[in-house]
Amino acid sequence: MDYNKRFADKLLAQRLQSAGAVLIEGAKGCGKTETAKRQAAGVVRFDADEQIKIKMEIDPKSVLAGKTPMLLDEWQDYPQIWNYVRREVDERKQKGQFILTGSATPEDKVKRHSGAGRFSVIKMRPMSLYERGWSCGEVSLAALMKGEAPASKDVKFDLGLLAEKITIGGWPGLIGAGVSEGLRFVSDYMALISEVDLSKVSDKKRDPYKVTRLLRSLARNISTEAGITALSRDTGGSDNSLNDETTAEYLSALERLMAVDNVPAWNTHIRSSDMLRKAPKRHFADPSMAVAALGLSVDKLLADLNYFGLLFESLAVRDLKVYADADGAKVFHYRDSRDLEIDAVVEYADGTWGAFEVKLGIGAVDAAAANLLKLADKIDTAKTKPAAALTVLTGNGFAYRRPDGVNVVPLSTLR
Repeated sequence: MDYNKRFADKLLAQRLQSAGAVLIEGAKGCGKTETAKRQAAGVVRFDADEQIKIKMEIDPKSVLAGKTPMLLDEWQDYPQIWNYVRREVDERKQKGQFILTGSATPEDKVKRHSGAGRFSVIKMRPMSLYERGWSCGEVSLAALMKGEAPASKDVKFDLGLLAEKITIGGWPGLIGAGVSEGLRFVSDYMALISEVDLSKVSDKKRDPYKVTRLLRSLARNISTEAGITALSRDTGGSDNSLNDETTAEYLSALERLMAVDNVPAWNTHIRSSDMLRKAPKRHFADPSMAVAALGLSVDKLLADLNYFGLLFESLAVRDLKVYADADGAKVFHYRDSRDLEIDAVVEYADGTWGAFEVKLGIGAVDAAAANLLKLADKIDTAKTKPAAALTVLTGNGFAYRRPDGVNVVPLSTLR
């Protein structure tokens, strides 16, 4: 199978030079194993090797013998291996010994000691538009955040084609697939979460019907700050059988599966007396999951452009996370008590930041630019750096800088 280069390739190579073990986390099917295999000298499949159970019972350390870097795939099935890896790294005193990949965070039944100083963690996501070959990459996030003015050719825009791309998603296994195959794949993926995965990761039987209803509720509330009570009410149905506590447990399990990928609120200093909102924005690991959860189609998306816009925002946020990870930054969102809302804020460890509004059509660019300038004016620059970039991400047009300093960048030109 052909392999599309990933931003994680470079990250993994760098981390193997600086840490004894590298942990790659991400939703099932996002490409962790294939990426890791390209740099591993040997592979141990904890979910497929029938000898692993025997070895783990008799001599767990023997599992780690072999050429390095050794890939320990789906290690969370035997979480006790974590401590053996940590000790082995301590004993060998060498970098790049192990790569651990997992599509779920194990429960803390087994005491896992801190991996500080031994483990480096990489978060992988489904493929961005650039990794997928659906963005020309003429504009880089890193360049924007250095204050460079963007420029690109005019993007040919087809709303139906964009709907197809959102429906298929960024799953490596769907490269070359059509819409119907993509829908089938992601629908099966969501059914597996409801019927198997959530119970497995919880180590407790969960009602597939209730999980399905929660997934649908999350899909309806994608790119919003819907709280647990709102989700419970939306999910409970006529029998009102899902309370806040149960909803919170289900959401926690979905986070452990990395099926959801929420955006936390940005904590910064502002000059006004407005209060900053702290609720996260709801997102799946990939917006195609929302399409599948609601049983939508390309035609149904085109018939509801308001919802289409929320999915486009989720697509843009997914891509910003991929590009930000590659550049050592994190993604947040902003909202205050006056309801000034900014879709995404990219921030580096040194405090450098940029704000992004996401608009499907170029007709909304002026209002989005005004929001970004309003945020920039609110920031207390005595305590927080001025914005390095203010950018509106659009579905069409070309990349340029407006006279007011706000960038306009089609998502399909970004990398």
